[in-house]
Amino acid sequence: MSPNPAFGTLPVVLTMGDPAGVGPEIIAKVFAERPEWLREVVVAGDVATLQRAVQLTQLSSSSATGRLMLAQINRLSDFEQVPPGCLAVVQACKLPQTVMPGRISAEAGRAAADCIGFAAQAALDGQVCAVVTAPIHKEALAAAGVGYPGHTELLQAIAAAHQRVPVSELPVRMMLSCPGLRTVLVSIHVSLRQALEAVTIPQVLQTLRITSTHFRRCGMPDVRIAVAGLNPHAGEGGLFGREEIDVIAPAVEQARREGISASGPHAPDTVFMRARQGEFDVVVAMYHDQGLIPVKLLGLEHGVNTTLGLPFVRTSPDHGTAFDIAGTGRASPASLIAAIDAAMKTHISAPGT
Repeated sequence: MSPNPAFGTLPVVLTMGDPAGVGPEIIAKVFAERPEWLREVVVAGDVATLQRAVQLTQLSSSSATGRLMLAQINRLSDFEQVPPGCLAVVQACKLPQTVMPGRISAEAGRAAADCIGFAAQAALDGQVCAVVTAPIHKEALAAAGVGYPGHTELLQAIAAAHQRVPVSELPVRMMLSCPGLRTVLVSIHVSLRQALEAVTIPQVLQTLRITSTHFRRCGMPDVRIAVAGLNPHAGEGGLFGREEIDVIAPAVEQARREGISASGPHAPDTVFMRARQGEFDVVVAMYHDQGLIPVKLLGLEHGVNTTLGLPFVRTSPDHGTAFDIAGTGRASPASLIAAIDAAMKTHISAPGT
């Protein structure tokens, strides 16, 4: 493959997402704003769907025709043959018919899953330097018979199978970022009751280890990790619950003995504000909504989802398929641009990983 400015010889692979969602159209919009990425990114998707998205958004680009042109390639090794000003697309899925924008379907869910599988395998095989994923719809995945609730769990399973280890031996965590705030979650897509049960010393400690390892990889060996409490006011010394005393504090203490710069448990209603003000670099939250609500409130349009613990870099925009506006051309590419940029910076800061 031909060299590109950021990664030498390997491109970033960007998955199409659910073809009935906004993924294809925000992909088309990305390259209107960042035409220089045409030599650094290849899309895994459905060529016909992406062509319709280009027509929908009526993009201009740096190409001679003034319109973004697609170039289908059969293999990633053909990336160097793509003409200047064209977006390389690998046909990574099958769609028997055009899917309707904004409509849940098994066909769309299967296509999205196939693109994810293609991209993950390419990363595991060393053919790409990072994976960026456009939004998928969990109900469409389920309708297609995909036994994983989201990107994080599916990518974890693919990577574990590649390494021939049980999923339990490849723990991953979700990190959500927006300007001024990063949060890492102890548990992800489980019920609130199950999330409470997941607040154990091993789970919290494992989260701290994975978080510390990721930031060391990104050139921040002394990352300041704040650990949120579970209960109001971090339990008020046991008055509102003992999880902080019996679980979270011991996990933090063990992490500190291992050289991890962790502190807490901190009151969850103020710790995110303190991090945004610069006191901490990242907050470890005890469950999904505790960590995601502040990030999405502060910066959904520029939010990035990063999977920590995978053997490759993976980022995603911090929003969903937006079925209510899919097919209208109104969706903003800002979060996807931030996700691609984050993937590039993470890889650059971690040579050889």
